[in-house]
Amino acid sequence: MRSDSDSCDVASVKSLKRNLEDIFEEVASKKRAGIMYQGQPVAQLLDTLRSGLSTSYAAPDKAALRKAAHSLAELCKQDEYIDDVVAEGAIEVVVPLLNAGGSAAKQEQHDEAVGTSGATLQEELDKELCFILGLLAVKPEYQTRIAQSGALSGLVRLLKEHKLTTITKPQPGSGGVARRAADAITNLAHENVDIKNMVREQDGIPPLVGLLEAMDVKVQRAACGALRTLAFKNEQNKNVIVEQGALPTLIQLLRSEDSGVHYEAVGVIGNLVHSSQHVKLRVLEEGALQPVINLLNSDCPDSQRESALLLGQFATADPDTKAKIVQRGAVPALVRMLAMPDVSLKEMAAFALGRLAQNVDNQAGIVQLGGLPPLLELLESKHYNLQHNAAFALYGLAENEDNIPDLIREGALQRLEDCKEKLQVQASKDCVQKTINRLEQKLKPDNPTAPNLAAAKRALQSMVFLLRSSTKAVQQRAAMSLARLAPEEQLKSIFVDKRGIDVLLDMLMDPAVSHRSHREAAAALLQLTKKLDAHLPVVDQLPQQPGRAERSVYLGSEYVNNPTLADITFNVEGRRFYAHRIALLASSEAFRAMFSGGYREKDADSVDIPNISWAVFEAMMRFVYTGQLDVTPDIAFELLQASDQYLLEGLKRLCENAIAGSLTLENVMSTFEYSEQFSAPQLGRRCLLFVLEHYDEVFKLFDNAKDRPFYFDCLRRMVPCLKDSLYCGAGPIWDSATAAANAAAAAAGGSAGGGAGAGGGAGAPAAPNASGGGAAGDGVAPPAPAGPGGGGAAGGGLAPLRVNVDRGARGGQH
Repeated sequence: MRSDSDSCDVASVKSLKRNLEDIFEEVASKKRAGIMYQGQPVAQLLDTLRSGLSTSYAAPDKAALRKAAHSLAELCKQDEYIDDVVAEGAIEVVVPLLNAGGSAAKQEQHDEAVGTSGATLQEELDKELCFILGLLAVKPEYQTRIAQSGALSGLVRLLKEHKLTTITKPQPGSGGVARRAADAITNLAHENVDIKNMVREQDGIPPLVGLLEAMDVKVQRAACGALRTLAFKNEQNKNVIVEQGALPTLIQLLRSEDSGVHYEAVGVIGNLVHSSQHVKLRVLEEGALQPVINLLNSDCPDSQRESALLLGQFATADPDTKAKIVQRGAVPALVRMLAMPDVSLKEMAAFALGRLAQNVDNQAGIVQLGGLPPLLELLESKHYNLQHNAAFALYGLAENEDNIPDLIREGALQRLEDCKEKLQVQASKDCVQKTINRLEQKLKPDNPTAPNLAAAKRALQSMVFLLRSSTKAVQQRAAMSLARLAPEEQLKSIFVDKRGIDVLLDMLMDPAVSHRSHREAAAALLQLTKKLDAHLPVVDQLPQQPGRAERSVYLGSEYVNNPTLADITFNVEGRRFYAHRIALLASSEAFRAMFSGGYREKDADSVDIPNISWAVFEAMMRFVYTGQLDVTPDIAFELLQASDQYLLEGLKRLCENAIAGSLTLENVMSTFEYSEQFSAPQLGRRCLLFVLEHYDEVFKLFDNAKDRPFYFDCLRRMVPCLKDSLYCGAGPIWDSATAAANAAAAAAGGSAGGGAGAGGGAGAPAAPNASGGGAAGDGVAPPAPAGPGGGGAAGGGLAPLRVNVDRGARGGQH
């Protein structure tokens, strides 16, 4: 059984069905009756208009015709009705009726009635018929049909019938007909090449040019609109318009008080000069330049936009025109337009400035008049046309070395690098890259002629001078730009000798600086260290120990733990290790003090080693006997501690390199703390370089209120490791293998692009070779360091040696 709710649902469905059927029937009924306007079907309106095709009719009939035409025009204003109006045969009625209203018919009606507007009823009818055709032509699919029906001959006739009789006040009557006829031609010819040619062939251009002289501004606007459409991408029409003498009047219309008139006039000129050099020169000869520049200050945004576009086109005429445009005051107005909210105004202003910036003197003028900051802002726009026009303009501005200080002061290089990959169009990305390359070439010219080298020297000096700025942001931008652009052979002088690197390091350590600025500083430091490595003197990876230059003794690996001629043994983890005093004395200050100083080990036959494992001690002694060692990650940290304890600087360097090759995001900070405890500044420096190379990833690990102070504290402690290395002239900043690679890259031109960006580094530093030790891996966490005493036991502990040996001379070794 059905429930009550089921019955209700069925009733609701039936009711809804009936409602839909009623609606469909109503729609079908209206369709059968045809489209209505104020209760009158379209078919009836068209029948009324057909009655006007008879050879003779009285004035009241014309009033009815005019009324029917007006009603049809009002209906055609609504796009959704146009298809139905055309289907009812409107074109086949309106066009013949328009052509039937010629001068011969008018002459037969000497007592023609006059309408309320002062025009004759025939003129008012013609105006409505032109209006209908213009509205139908809005749909491209009807343009050709209307033209092939013979409409153009009637429209051109109406244009020719408009007579200019006064220049002091508007004419009554016929101005409306000419305006509607011109508007109809505009809509018919819109993006239709065939109809543009038909208008020219039917001699429609001369009367349109004549209408430019009309007193009625509406007629002027309509004539300009039609000429603008006919001139667009049609060389033959352009030539006819110019030959008919339109240019002088169009130029005068640029000064019109009516914004609509000067907007359409500048549009006509723009289409005339587009891709037509000879027309462009002709327009300039006729004196169009200053009126167009004046329109930049118009109250009409459309005129401003079109004039900026036209000035960009004028700028390609010849070099003198570029200079004249600037000299006549265009740049300040264009710069103001860059800051306006209208996107199209910004786009055209940037376009014009980009064209003007192809002149070296204009380049400096645009920058000095404030054009640089807004152009840089437009690079970050969401509109790709704005991006590209701004990029092109900046490319021009970068050509003049006098603009280099301003570009650097505004942070142009950093902003170009930052936005390069964010741009939407490949052409814009290429343009930005070319701008960066141009800036670099200004300091490192491809063609090293004397003038180019002198200009490069001036540009470099101006950038270095910015390091003296009292504004910290300017200092920072200058330092980052110099790290990226300066010639490699000048980097040591700028950043090491003159301490320019301090600006970047202070920027990196400052918690108040934005994350973006930190990242930029990290990227600049990374580039700088790689470039410096390629030009610093390469020193021996295994530095000489103090005082051992004349006493180096390597007995060879066969004597490691060999009792042959052994004169001392070490007790390590309960096992005896055989050694030779001569090798030990020559290896380090620690062993020299042990066996030639006042320590009891001097005369002992056996020494206890309580704080070092057998594997680590054996590896240490192998280095003592051979001068080389393949340091493996499993013992690298303990071996570093042992090398520090026994002052084996060469071994320490190998351990530092091995550990640096196993740095990871997770262990870099703990490894740095370990380097501090055991006086391993090279390892500390490599930790800082690892942070620079993977800045974003490392920062993310500490990007919280709890860990951020620790992170910046570590950076502050890391920085001296790099400073000491640079200022003490210890040789390569990275390990020798990386330094050699950096030098090779520089020799091949690879350094031009700079190092890897922050957060996008090439991975951890490469593992050292056989003489450098260390292997790539997942990273080795440092073991817990031994206590300050080193765990020394009575009779064998060596920890006190760390206090008694002078280590001050080692500073220059790191």
